[in-house]
Amino acid sequence: MEDRQLTTLFLKGLEGDAAAYRRSLLQLHEHLQSFVRRQLVRLRLPEADADDIVQEALIAINSKRHTYDGSTSLLNWACVIARYKLIDGLRAENRTSDIQSLEEFDDTVDEGERNDARITVRRILSLLPDRFRIPIELMKIEGLTSSETARRIGTSEVAVRVCVHRGLTRLARLCGAASGNRDGS
Repeated sequence: MEDRQLTTLFLKGLEGDAAAYRRSLLQLHEHLQSFVRRQLVRLRLPEADADDIVQEALIAINSKRHTYDGSTSLLNWACVIARYKLIDGLRAENRTSDIQSLEEFDDTVDEGERNDARITVRRILSLLPDRFRIPIELMKIEGLTSSETARRIGTSEVAVRVCVHRGLTRLARLCGAASGNRDGS
């Protein structure tokens, strides 16, 4: 089933069509199985672990389904969730080298997927209060320094850094990941 058809089915499910929702989850299950198995094979890990990871991802998709609005690829959205569940599993087993390998791997993302990712990041950021969201957008997306951000929003550099740190920590919790800033800043 194509992404567009699957998205339509999933959205019907969100509108109350239980049969459509069930069918969309079954289709997502198939796609996620394939995606997770590919990641496990690439990491030289047992493919048998895929079932648990996919189940965790489907549980997360079900609990976060209200956040999906259909403007981005459903498969990309679901694969991002599955990827985070895979990372959570690796983290639980202290397999940091595998996590790093997974993060460095580029699945040949096309420009449409990049745009979907940008939209998703904006949507996730919108879950934060303005006091956290605005400094993160200015520094991490627009590339301003902490002093430029402080001048733009009329506060101190220290306050900006604190808000960015707290906002990123809150985002990590919302996404089910451990806190920390991957880019080192």
